[in-house]
This record gives sequence, structure tokens and C-alpha cells, in this order.
Amino acid sequence: MTKLWWAQIKSVIRLEMKKTLFARRGIWIYVLALLPLLLFTVNAAFVSHDRERSSQLARQGAKPLTEQEMHAVRPDMTSQEVIALLGKPPQHSTWNEQRPLDSGGFSNIAHEGYHYSDGTDDLYVEFADGKVVGTSINPGFNLPEYSVVFAGVFQFFYLRLAIFFGCLGIFMNLFRGEILDKSLHFYFLAPIRREVLMVGKFLAGLLATCIIFITSEVLQIVVFTSKFSPNVRDLYLYQNHGLAHAAAYLGVTALACLGYGAFFLAAGMLFRNPILPAAVILVWEGVNPFLPALLKKFSVIYYLKSLCPVDIPSPPGTPAVLSLLVSNPDPVSTPVAILGIVIVSLLVVCVSGFQVRRMEINYTTE
Repeated sequence: MTKLWWAQIKSVIRLEMKKTLFARRGIWIYVLALLPLLLFTVNAAFVSHDRERSSQLARQGAKPLTEQEMHAVRPDMTSQEVIALLGKPPQHSTWNEQRPLDSGGFSNIAHEGYHYSDGTDDLYVEFADGKVVGTSINPGFNLPEYSVVFAGVFQFFYLRLAIFFGCLGIFMNLFRGEILDKSLHFYFLAPIRREVLMVGKFLAGLLATCIIFITSEVLQIVVFTSKFSPNVRDLYLYQNHGLAHAAAYLGVTALACLGYGAFFLAAGMLFRNPILPAAVILVWEGVNPFLPALLKKFSVIYYLKSLCPVDIPSPPGTPAVLSLLVSNPDPVSTPVAILGIVIVSLLVVCVSGFQVRRMEINYTTE
């Protein structure tokens, strides 16, 4: 009997995958999944342009510069001292400023601007009357900073919005969509147990969401690491836990599809209007950071945040509300988080299995 059930499950998966992956009404899910990829692609283009500009500026300089030499420029140094230290600037600008005097006249002050680069960072030096009055170093690609940006996009957009609404659109339509299309009775008239049908539909939805969102996440990671130089990329991937972070992001994506998918499958079967429970779940997940410690554990996002590999710091002066959204002050361990999502999802799927047995079709009331 187990072989028969498994064969039926595979047949249901094949049927549902075609409808799920190639349905016109599901195009918006692909758009949601690809938005972060578009963001990182545009950002990579700008980073590549800035890197090429800095490299060209460095080649035009009188000599190769180091980060220590650029940081050695101090206020009140003369232009001759700066040139002796860094060489003749590849880019040089001048302008005049007229400052009012107490006597009623004007004082003409000559300004100069030197622009240097070591191929990564840009140094801007401003002179007034031949002396340094200000320096500014514009850092190029900053790996720790960009890692935090990637983590922020993943946690605040990809998990909370893209995967959430993508699972809503796919899993709620597994049964509710069939009812609205008046086609569910064809499945119920087939010689297949309803529980087997439900498992097949759930696995098809899980496989479809994982294909869509994990593929997008892989492409995001590829585009993100493409902004590194080869040496920095190898350092990040093999020595700074880059590969481990990538695996964690992919695992969290799959668990998010599993957790949200199970709840939305049950909502689509239990409620005639599943948008209301979806709104409740969305609000509950959104206010999770503000809940007491015990209530936090009754949500999917709490365990997903515990599994995210990069913590998002809260800069000094950040409002308390934003700090709560960003931080995860009491995360659970990795095994507990994984088992928590898997066990709860299985329980919800079991509840859906009991519900599908009692399910009756009345197209006239839908």
C-alpha cells in the first residue's frame, strides 16, 4: 500500500508542479522573488563602475599609494608636503572664495582640491591658502558593511515579504484555487485517499516555492560575491565563513517555505475566506519583536531569525522600535530552531490531513 500511495503522491506532484510553476496568476510571485536580485544586480553595476574609476585614477597617480599613506595626511600640512608624501595628484581643482571682513571689505582665499586613489579607496584633500583644511576618504567596497546590507535585505524583505506572500499565493490556492475553478471534485472522484492527495499537493507547493526562492537566493549570492575582487572573494568564501553563510541563507529559505507553506495550506482548507487568517498571520509575524518572550516562540519568523548567519547591528541613537525589529536578543540554538519549524509544520500538515477527510464541496456557496 505504501508503494501505491507514493506512486499517487508522485503523480499529484507532477500535475501540480505544472499548474503551479507555469500559472499566469503566479507571475507576481516570480516578480517578488526577483526583486532582491534586481537590486543587487544594479548595485553590482555601480560598484563595478566605481571600482574601475578608482583603478583608473590610481594608475594616473605619480606612484602606487597605500591606505596608511592616505591616512597620513593631516590638517595644516602644506601642498608641497602632501605632494612629497603622495605624489602629484591625478586630479586637481582650484577655486576662489571671498570672505567678508569686519572692516566691510572682502578677503580672497585660494582653494585647491587634490583627488587620490589607491585603487579601492578615494582620498579628497582640500587646501585653503596652501594648507590642508580638510580630508575625506571615500571607502570603496566594504565587505563587512555589504554583508550587513545583504542580511538586512534577506531578513526584512525576502523573509518577511517575498517568501511570506509567495507561500500565501501558492499554498492557499492548492485547494482554495481548485474550489474557485470548480475542479476539486475531479481529484475527490479519483481512486486516491484524500490524505495522500493533500500530501502530494503540499509537497508540490513546497517543491515549487523552494525552486523559485532558493534559485533566486543562489543568484543573489552569486551577484553579491561578483562585486568582490578575486582575492577578496576567495578570502570571504573560504576564510570568512562565506560558504557557510550562503548555505545558511539557502537553508533558512527552505525552512521558511516549509513553515509558512504548512500554515497557509491549513488556512486555505479551514477558512472560506483565507485572506483574513493570512492578515492575522502577517500581523502576528510583524509584531513578534514586541511580544513577551513566551509568545515570541509561537511564530515562524522567531526561529528563522535565530538561524540567520549575520546579525544586523543597531547604531547608537537608533530608535527603540527599530532596534527591536533589528535585534534578536534571545535566539534559540540552531538544532532547536530547525526542529521547531519542522515539527510544528508536520503537526499543521497532520491537522490539514484530518480536515481534508471532512471537506465537502459546494461550489454554489463559494
